[in-house]
Amino acid sequence: MKNDLKQILLTEEQISLRISELGLEIDRHYEGKEILLVTLLDGAIVFTADLIRNLSIPLRLDCIRVSSYGDSTDPETAPRILSSLKSEVGGRHVLLVDDILDTGNTMKRVHDEVLARDPASVQSCVFLDKPERRQNDFKADWSGFSIPDEFVVGYGLDYAGQYRQLPFVGTLKPSVYE
Repeated sequence: MKNDLKQILLTEEQISLRISELGLEIDRHYEGKEILLVTLLDGAIVFTADLIRNLSIPLRLDCIRVSSYGDSTDPETAPRILSSLKSEVGGRHVLLVDDILDTGNTMKRVHDEVLARDPASVQSCVFLDKPERRQNDFKADWSGFSIPDEFVVGYGLDYAGQYRQLPFVGTLKPSVYE
């Protein structure tokens, strides 16, 4: 698996340090409030698990499954919500958590879906941000790392369902996906 990588962009240590910083920032923002943390499956599961271990505020966890990439390296034009939330959103402070903010289409779609349910607030936190690829004006409230426009895997991010278990973030050799 490591032979498929061109380079490592983010080490385990860099990721761990940044997630602890994000935890402190989010704790400060929501001090005295309970949040409904909504993770976008499948990619954000690893990031979400580490993030919630770094939060001290009260929270409830829910998941929403969205299809954006399939087995491609390019996101689909219209993200599809495959399963919705179980939790009541009305009047709650919602924090959307995703692995990567790429075109912005997936997060905007989920954000709009949640906003239509009358929450007290909706904020977003992404592990990785690729601002060069944005196709709309969506901007995350918290971002772990801004990265160049390269296809990345590891730490929950995959290519065709593989590489999620890598404890770091790396780029694939083009020969792997071409």
